[in-house]
This record gives sequence, structure tokens and C-alpha cells, in this order.
Amino acid sequence: MKQKASIVSSITGLLYPFIIVFGIYVILNGHDTPGGGFQGGAILAVLFIGRYIVAHTDDFNIGRAHNTEKALLVVLILVPVVFVFGSLSRRFPQYNQVYLVFMNLLIGFKVALGLTVVVFRYAFYEDR
Repeated sequence: MKQKASIVSSITGLLYPFIIVFGIYVILNGHDTPGGGFQGGAILAVLFIGRYIVAHTDDFNIGRAHNTEKALLVVLILVPVVFVFGSLSRRFPQYNQVYLVFMNLLIGFKVALGLTVVVFRYAFYEDR
């Protein structure tokens, strides 16, 4: 059984860079293609969840991740209020694409943290 766990952890470690690149690719190209923040965030959440599945470590700080997720929600609400309701989108139309990419990044990181917090809360509390 130990050999199977070693193979799974080796393969998972090998796939981490590809998962990161693919998740960020989906987030950054979400304004042009189907996908975007939510899908890319779910892909990035696989990193943390896969790490927990391979090696049961208790070193993830759920409180800090939850607070960061709350801060991202505040920024996620404030940025559109300032950009759209502040008429910046009409005054500076060249920044509309930058705005969409930035919003996809915010949504992606918020979803990644949110899904990770949900899975880790379940794993830590059900594991006890």
C-alpha cells in the first residue's frame, strides 16, 4: 500500500505546475472564452485539496484563508462600484478589458479559497 501512495504523491507533485498554469490560463482568458474566474478558481482549488488527499497535513490555516476570502469579497464588490458607477468605464474604455481580467482574477482566487475552505472544514471536522 505504501508503494501506491508513493506513486500517487509523485504523480500529484508532478502535476502541480501544470494545474497552476492551466488554472491561471483559464482565469486570464475567461473574458474572451467560456470559462473564467469560477472555473479557473475550481481548478486552482484542486491544488490544495489534492495536497491534503495525498498527505494528511494539518498545516493549512483555515481562519486566515477565510479572512482572505472575505477581504476578496469586499474588493470584488468595491471594484465594480468604482469602475462602473464611477463612470470610469465610459471615460476610459481602453481599460474595460483590464477590468474584466482583474475581475476574473479576483473571482478565481475567491473561488479557489472558498472551495478549499469548505473542503478543509469538512475534512478537519469530520476527521476528528
